[in-house]
Amino acid sequence: MNYTSEMEKAMHQAHGISYEVYSSNVEARMKVEQKREQDYVKGKLLIARLDSKVHSI
Repeated sequence: MNYTSEMEKAMHQAHGISYEVYSSNVEARMKVEQKREQDYVKGKLLIARLDSKVHSI
């Protein structure tokens, strides 16, 4: 995979680490993936709440 400068910038903004650190450090990768999972779950819960409000009107 070709890693672009935009991808590098996004990794820094979202997780505070470079792609090189992400790809070479298992602990850093696990932290990033745990944060991604938490963000995914929060998003799903938010959508479920909004969906229930929309359908209860």
